[in-house]
Amino acid sequence: MTFEEAGDDSYLTVCECCGFSAETAVLFPSHASPSAERREHLYKILVIGELGTGKTSIIKRYVHQFFSQHYRATIGVDFALKVLNWDANTIIRLQLWDIAGQERFGNMTRVYYKEAVGAFIVFDVSRVATFDAVVKWKNDLDAKVQLPDGSPIPCILLANKCDQQKEGIVNSQAKMEEYCREKGFAGWFETSAKENINIEEAARSLVNKILLNDKLLQSNDNRDGDKFALDHKIANGENSRDGGSKSCSC
Repeated sequence: MTFEEAGDDSYLTVCECCGFSAETAVLFPSHASPSAERREHLYKILVIGELGTGKTSIIKRYVHQFFSQHYRATIGVDFALKVLNWDANTIIRLQLWDIAGQERFGNMTRVYYKEAVGAFIVFDVSRVATFDAVVKWKNDLDAKVQLPDGSPIPCILLANKCDQQKEGIVNSQAKMEEYCREKGFAGWFETSAKENINIEEAARSLVNKILLNDKLLQSNDNRDGDKFALDHKIANGENSRDGGSKSCSC
Protein backbone atom coordinates (compact mmCIF):
# COMPACT_ATOMS: atom_id res chain seq x y z
CA MET A 1 0.00 0.00 0.00
CA THR A 2 1.40 3.40 -0.95
CA PHE A 3 0.22 6.94 -0.20
CA GLU A 4 0.33 9.86 -2.57
CA GLU A 5 -0.47 13.42 -1.56
CA ALA A 6 -3.88 14.40 -2.93
CA GLY A 7 -4.52 17.81 -1.47
CA ASP A 8 -5.06 19.54 1.87
CA ASP A 9 -5.43 17.04 4.73
CA SER A 10 -6.06 14.06 2.45
CA TYR A 11 -4.17 11.26 0.77
CA LEU A 12 -4.78 9.02 -2.20
CA THR A 13 -4.34 5.40 -1.19
CA VAL A 14 -3.11 3.13 -3.98
CA CYS A 15 -3.06 -0.62 -3.47
CA GLU A 16 0.04 -2.01 -5.20
CA CYS A 17 -1.50 -5.45 -5.73
CA CYS A 18 -4.78 -4.42 -7.38
CA GLY A 19 -4.42 -0.75 -8.30
CA PHE A 20 -7.67 0.12 -6.50
CA SER A 21 -7.62 3.68 -5.29
CA ALA A 22 -9.51 5.58 -2.68
CA GLU A 23 -9.12 8.88 -0.95
CA THR A 24 -8.40 9.02 2.75
CA ALA A 25 -9.88 12.18 4.26
CA VAL A 26 -8.45 13.50 7.50
CA LEU A 27 -11.28 15.05 9.50
CA PHE A 28 -9.49 15.60 12.82
CA PRO A 29 -6.12 16.66 14.26
CA SER A 30 -3.70 13.74 14.02
CA HIS A 31 -3.12 13.38 17.79
CA ALA A 32 -5.18 10.31 18.67
CA SER A 33 -5.49 9.44 22.34
CA PRO A 34 -3.07 6.56 23.03
CA SER A 35 -5.33 5.13 25.75
CA ALA A 36 -8.52 5.12 23.65
CA GLU A 37 -9.60 2.06 21.73
CA ARG A 38 -9.25 2.38 17.94
CA ARG A 39 -12.52 1.63 16.14
CA GLU A 40 -12.92 0.75 12.47
CA HIS A 41 -16.13 0.43 10.47
CA LEU A 42 -16.83 -0.74 6.93
CA TYR A 43 -20.17 0.47 5.55
CA LYS A 44 -21.75 -0.43 2.23
CA ILE A 45 -23.53 2.56 0.67
CA LEU A 46 -25.77 2.37 -2.41
CA VAL A 47 -25.97 5.21 -4.94
CA ILE A 48 -29.08 4.68 -7.07
CA GLY A 49 -31.42 6.61 -9.35
CA GLU A 50 -32.34 7.04 -12.99
CA LEU A 51 -29.85 7.03 -15.86
CA GLY A 52 -27.98 10.32 -16.34
CA THR A 53 -28.76 11.86 -12.95
CA GLY A 54 -25.07 12.26 -12.07
CA LYS A 55 -24.49 9.34 -9.70
CA THR A 56 -21.00 8.59 -11.03
CA SER A 57 -20.10 12.30 -11.00
CA ILE A 58 -21.14 12.59 -7.36
CA ILE A 59 -18.98 9.61 -6.40
CA LYS A 60 -15.98 10.90 -8.38
CA ARG A 61 -16.31 14.30 -6.75
CA TYR A 62 -16.65 12.83 -3.26
CA VAL A 63 -13.86 10.26 -3.52
CA HIS A 64 -11.35 11.97 -5.83
CA GLN A 65 -12.39 15.68 -5.82
CA PHE A 66 -12.70 15.34 -9.58
CA PHE A 67 -15.40 16.30 -12.10
CA SER A 68 -15.72 15.62 -15.81
CA GLN A 69 -18.50 16.42 -18.25
CA HIS A 70 -17.79 13.17 -20.06
CA TYR A 71 -18.69 9.90 -18.38
CA ARG A 72 -19.88 6.74 -20.03
CA ALA A 73 -23.10 5.33 -18.60
CA THR A 74 -22.45 2.79 -15.87
CA ILE A 75 -23.17 -0.79 -16.91
CA GLY A 76 -24.29 -3.03 -14.06
CA VAL A 77 -22.43 -1.77 -11.02
CA ASP A 78 -19.20 0.08 -10.23
CA PHE A 79 -17.38 0.56 -6.94
CA ALA A 80 -15.39 3.20 -5.08
CA LEU A 81 -13.95 3.43 -1.58
CA LYS A 82 -13.82 6.49 0.66
CA VAL A 83 -11.80 6.27 3.88
CA LEU A 84 -12.71 8.73 6.63
CA ASN A 85 -10.73 9.43 9.77
CA TRP A 86 -14.02 10.26 11.46
CA ASP A 87 -12.56 11.26 14.80
CA ALA A 88 -9.34 10.71 16.72
CA ASN A 89 -10.22 7.07 17.39
CA THR A 90 -12.54 6.07 14.54
CA ILE A 91 -11.82 5.08 10.94
CA ILE A 92 -14.78 4.63 8.60
CA ARG A 93 -14.52 2.99 5.20
CA LEU A 94 -17.41 3.71 2.85
CA GLN A 95 -17.82 1.18 0.08
CA LEU A 96 -19.85 3.09 -2.52
CA TRP A 97 -21.87 1.02 -4.98
CA ASP A 98 -22.66 2.97 -8.15
CA ILE A 99 -25.62 1.07 -9.61
CA ALA A 100 -26.68 1.65 -13.23
CA GLY A 101 -29.93 3.53 -13.76
CA GLN A 102 -31.50 0.76 -15.80
CA GLU A 103 -30.86 -1.89 -13.14
CA ARG A 104 -34.21 -1.24 -11.42
CA PHE A 105 -35.78 -3.13 -14.31
CA GLY A 106 -33.42 -6.09 -13.93
CA ASN A 107 -33.18 -8.96 -11.49
CA MET A 108 -29.81 -8.14 -9.93
CA THR A 109 -30.71 -5.31 -7.56
CA ARG A 110 -31.46 -7.69 -4.69
CA VAL A 111 -27.89 -9.00 -5.02
CA TYR A 112 -26.44 -5.49 -5.31
CA TYR A 113 -28.42 -4.19 -2.31
CA LYS A 114 -27.48 -7.05 0.03
CA GLU A 115 -25.87 -5.94 3.32
CA ALA A 116 -26.10 -2.21 2.50
CA VAL A 117 -26.54 0.02 5.55
CA GLY A 118 -27.31 3.29 3.79
CA ALA A 119 -28.26 4.74 0.42
CA PHE A 120 -28.48 7.84 -1.73
CA ILE A 121 -31.22 8.16 -4.32
CA VAL A 122 -30.26 10.74 -6.95
CA PHE A 123 -32.46 12.71 -9.33
CA ASP A 124 -31.75 15.49 -11.81
CA VAL A 125 -33.45 18.78 -10.85
CA SER A 126 -33.62 19.77 -14.53
CA ARG A 127 -35.56 16.61 -15.54
CA VAL A 128 -38.80 16.13 -13.63
CA ALA A 129 -39.18 12.58 -14.96
CA THR A 130 -36.17 11.52 -12.88
CA PHE A 131 -37.91 12.87 -9.77
CA ASP A 132 -41.09 10.96 -10.64
CA ALA A 133 -39.01 7.76 -10.61
CA VAL A 134 -37.61 8.41 -7.11
CA VAL A 135 -40.52 6.72 -5.31
CA LYS A 136 -40.05 3.59 -7.44
CA TRP A 137 -36.39 3.40 -6.47
CA LYS A 138 -37.29 3.97 -2.79
CA ASN A 139 -39.93 1.23 -2.85
CA ASP A 140 -37.51 -1.14 -4.58
CA LEU A 141 -34.84 -0.37 -1.98
CA ASP A 142 -37.15 -0.84 1.02
CA ALA A 143 -38.47 -4.12 -0.35
CA LYS A 144 -35.04 -5.66 -0.90
CA VAL A 145 -32.82 -4.57 1.99
CA GLN A 146 -33.48 -3.87 5.66
CA LEU A 147 -31.51 -3.39 8.85
CA PRO A 148 -31.17 -6.41 11.17
CA ASP A 149 -34.22 -5.23 13.15
CA GLY A 150 -36.32 -5.13 9.96
CA SER A 151 -36.44 -1.34 9.60
CA PRO A 152 -35.50 0.43 6.33
CA ILE A 153 -31.89 1.46 5.85
CA PRO A 154 -31.37 5.25 6.07
CA CYS A 155 -31.72 6.86 2.65
CA ILE A 156 -30.98 10.45 1.67
CA LEU A 157 -32.44 12.07 -1.44
CA LEU A 158 -30.01 14.07 -3.59
CA ALA A 159 -31.48 16.76 -5.84
CA ASN A 160 -28.49 16.86 -8.16
CA LYS A 161 -27.38 19.41 -10.77
CA CYS A 162 -28.74 22.24 -8.63
CA ASP A 163 -26.55 24.63 -10.62
CA GLN A 164 -29.05 24.21 -13.49
CA GLN A 165 -32.65 25.35 -14.02
CA LYS A 166 -34.95 23.45 -11.65
CA GLU A 167 -38.25 21.79 -12.50
CA GLY A 168 -41.06 20.59 -10.23
CA ILE A 169 -41.48 20.66 -6.45
CA VAL A 170 -37.74 20.94 -5.85
CA ASN A 171 -38.37 24.68 -6.19
CA SER A 172 -40.28 24.53 -2.88
CA GLN A 173 -38.29 23.55 0.19
CA ALA A 174 -41.49 23.03 2.21
CA LYS A 175 -42.91 20.62 -0.37
CA MET A 176 -39.62 18.72 -0.55
CA GLU A 177 -39.53 18.38 3.24
CA GLU A 178 -43.10 17.05 3.24
CA TYR A 179 -42.32 14.64 0.39
CA CYS A 180 -39.30 13.23 2.24
CA ARG A 181 -41.31 12.72 5.43
CA GLU A 182 -44.08 10.92 3.53
CA LYS A 183 -41.70 8.65 1.62
CA GLY A 184 -39.45 7.82 4.57
CA PHE A 185 -36.27 9.63 3.53
CA ALA A 186 -33.75 10.48 6.25
CA GLY A 187 -33.22 13.88 4.62
CA TRP A 188 -32.48 15.61 1.33
CA PHE A 189 -29.83 17.89 -0.14
CA GLU A 190 -29.53 20.00 -3.26
CA THR A 191 -26.21 18.93 -4.76
CA SER A 192 -23.94 19.73 -7.67
CA ALA A 193 -21.02 17.49 -8.55
CA LYS A 194 -19.85 20.13 -11.02
CA GLU A 195 -19.75 22.97 -8.48
CA ASN A 196 -19.02 20.71 -5.48
CA ILE A 197 -22.16 21.74 -3.60
CA ASN A 198 -23.33 19.75 -0.54
CA ILE A 199 -21.61 16.48 -1.51
CA GLU A 200 -19.56 16.27 1.70
CA GLU A 201 -22.49 17.50 3.79
CA ALA A 202 -24.86 14.86 2.42
CA ALA A 203 -22.34 12.08 3.01
CA ARG A 204 -21.64 13.27 6.55
CA SER A 205 -25.37 13.32 7.30
CA LEU A 206 -25.80 9.75 6.06
CA VAL A 207 -22.80 8.47 8.02
CA ASN A 208 -24.14 10.08 11.20
CA LYS A 209 -27.44 8.25 10.74
CA ILE A 210 -25.63 4.96 10.09
CA LEU A 211 -23.55 5.39 13.25
CA LEU A 212 -26.70 6.15 15.24
CA ASN A 213 -28.34 2.97 13.93
CA ASP A 214 -25.19 1.04 14.84
CA LYS A 215 -25.40 2.26 18.44
CA LEU A 216 -29.11 1.45 18.70
CA LEU A 217 -28.65 -2.04 17.28
CA GLN A 218 -25.70 -2.73 19.59
CA SER A 219 -27.75 -1.49 22.54
CA ASN A 220 -30.61 -3.82 21.59
CA ASP A 221 -28.17 -6.71 21.16
CA ASN A 222 -26.78 -6.07 24.65
CA ARG A 223 -30.28 -6.04 26.15
CA ASP A 224 -31.14 -9.27 24.32
CA GLY A 225 -27.90 -10.79 25.61
CA ASP A 226 -28.75 -9.82 29.20
CA LYS A 227 -32.23 -11.29 28.80
CA PHE A 228 -30.76 -14.49 27.39
CA ALA A 229 -28.36 -14.77 30.31
CA LEU A 230 -31.20 -14.25 32.79
CA ASP A 231 -33.43 -16.79 31.04
CA HIS A 232 -30.51 -19.24 31.01
CA LYS A 233 -30.04 -18.86 34.77
CA ILE A 234 -33.74 -19.37 35.44
CA ALA A 235 -33.83 -22.43 33.18
CA ASN A 236 -30.97 -23.91 35.17
CA GLY A 237 -32.59 -23.11 38.52
CA GLU A 238 -29.92 -20.64 39.58
CA ASN A 239 -32.47 -18.00 40.56
CA SER A 240 -35.40 -20.25 41.39
CA ARG A 241 -36.81 -20.44 44.88
CA ASP A 242 -36.50 -24.23 45.07
CA GLY A 243 -33.24 -24.81 43.21
CA GLY A 244 -29.61 -23.88 43.46
CA SER A 245 -27.52 -23.18 46.53
CA LYS A 246 -28.92 -20.95 49.24
CA SER A 247 -27.30 -19.05 52.05
CA CYS A 248 -28.97 -17.84 55.19
CA SER A 249 -27.64 -16.00 58.23
CA CYS A 250 -30.10 -17.64 60.61
